[in-house]
Amino acid sequence: MKICVFGAGYVGLVAAACFAESGNTVVAVDVDQAKIEGLKQGVIPIYEPGLKELVLRNQAEGRLSFTTDVSQAVKSSLINFIAVGTPPGEDGSADLQYVLAVAREIGRNMESFKIVVDKSTVPVGTADKVSAALQEELNKRGTSLEFDVVSNPEFLKEGAAIEDFMKPDRVVIGTDNVRTAELMKELYEPFMRKHNRLIVMDIRSAEMTKYAANAMLATRISFMNQVALLCERMGADVAAVREGIGSDSRIGYDFLFPGPGYGGSCFPKDVKALIRTAEENDYDFLLLKAVEEVNERQKQVLSHKVLQLLGDPAKDRPLAGRTVACWGLSFKPRTDDMREAPAITIIENLLTQGATVRAHDPEALKEAKKQFGDRITYSTNQYEILTDADVLVIVTDWSEYRNPDFDRIKAELKEPFIIDGRNLYKLGRMRDAGFRYIPLGRNGVSPEGK
Repeated sequence: MKICVFGAGYVGLVAAACFAESGNTVVAVDVDQAKIEGLKQGVIPIYEPGLKELVLRNQAEGRLSFTTDVSQAVKSSLINFIAVGTPPGEDGSADLQYVLAVAREIGRNMESFKIVVDKSTVPVGTADKVSAALQEELNKRGTSLEFDVVSNPEFLKEGAAIEDFMKPDRVVIGTDNVRTAELMKELYEPFMRKHNRLIVMDIRSAEMTKYAANAMLATRISFMNQVALLCERMGADVAAVREGIGSDSRIGYDFLFPGPGYGGSCFPKDVKALIRTAEENDYDFLLLKAVEEVNERQKQVLSHKVLQLLGDPAKDRPLAGRTVACWGLSFKPRTDDMREAPAITIIENLLTQGATVRAHDPEALKEAKKQFGDRITYSTNQYEILTDADVLVIVTDWSEYRNPDFDRIKAELKEPFIIDGRNLYKLGRMRDAGFRYIPLGRNGVSPEGK
């Protein structure tokens, strides 16, 4: 099939590359001329394992191209995916200006039947707005052309997006048109070779499915973070608790790891948007409001642990003269994405309290420099930042941090202090090695000082 993907960002670029890999002719469109020129030269603007190889291969074989020429891209494609950003507005609602701008561009340039697919994460009712924008442009032209609008939400995990797209848990198609449903099934058939997990439903249900899925996962994370803090107060071990409840088949183990809070481009934005959608429909979504509040509090926990361990209450800035080494900056491993990352809140708190901060991350240092500038020190060597530091704080659970050289850590630090926001190490091992080890929900300093 001939496909156009609007937006060469995370979702759009992954979708374009994967559709091309399955034999389709795909053109990716973006208004950012520099990004498009870079992609033509093989410069991938995001870090995602396997993506660069996929893009380069399909470019070389002529199935994938990049352009800023909207008119030609629309005219040459049957299926037009909208995969542009939907950033949160001041009230938490999703900003649809870019989605609707693309819809209008399609309406201005289409010359035959088109399938327009909302791939961006959009609120319930967006398909109606996209249809209205398309029809408005056709009316301005005095042209009568058929089109169908489809909701096809993405369920990609950053760091595993290629695998998720090529071997999906499910593909949701929202459409009321049988013919369009069959065309979408044909498009996704190569990804259903082992298991047919394509689900067709009405458009509004498909739009809701994306938000409901992310809200549920965010709820599990916030729930487990609350359990972890209660375990600290009660002398229980959250790792054992997780094993105990995760063994229940109705619950399972996924998204029950306590940590410094969720971040990224999806969970924070989608929780806010669903709360706002509920308010617009006169519904008070109490549970999600609590999930959001819990997450904001959780982002304060690690810096508070540092303050309790090292802070001098006699000083205006109680961590003045202290050096904190941070392992991990991205909101999760296997990505350079720092949007809404807990590390931002943690480091800003430490700086406000007077600490000197050094940071390591395998992929996110470039993004971190945009956030912090020269206010912190960066290193590509995870051990270099430990020299004479007062404490090591683990924020992101990169694989490089799971089995480090503990003798070297101990030798480099002023004192053998580790605050572990990801519970990477066994308590007994750390105790026997002579560390003061403070993980979440297992032992150590209560984040509220009690």
